[in-house]
Amino acid sequence: MTGAKTAVEWLASVAPDPEACRWEWERNPLGVTLLPAGSAWDVLILPGELGYATLDVLTRVLDRPGPVLVDFGDARMGFFVPPGTATRWLGTGIRTAGAGTWIVVPYPGRSSPGGVRWLVPPDGSGMLTDPALLELAMHEAAAALATTENDGQATGG
Repeated sequence: MTGAKTAVEWLASVAPDPEACRWEWERNPLGVTLLPAGSAWDVLILPGELGYATLDVLTRVLDRPGPVLVDFGDARMGFFVPPGTATRWLGTGIRTAGAGTWIVVPYPGRSSPGGVRWLVPPDGSGMLTDPALLELAMHEAAAALATTENDGQATGG
């Protein structure tokens, strides 16, 4: 539980009042809180299919990527990246959360009935996914998905 406690501290540190944030978060029946992006991290939000394929590529080249969230229904996946990434990101079809935006964040180490869950929970170290590596992984994942789709169409599948 030490890792989860450290992760809670790291995430709550971006809240306007970290102590109040932790108190509310621990008591919220949905196990979620709203946290501001843009100071300790930004979030790049990928469509689910591309997100899962990208995470697969990342986990083949990294021991552990930075934190990754997924929403209910697996429709969108959020990769935590260094602050400032959102303002510089040019990828088509990729949403960003940076300075001035807030995201729903589940409590680390606990399952949340709130629909948002951690695929890769934060470990409290502050480790984030390198945006250049994320972009390369997205390109590889998109190419693999396109090949799979084209193969399926060619065989009538």
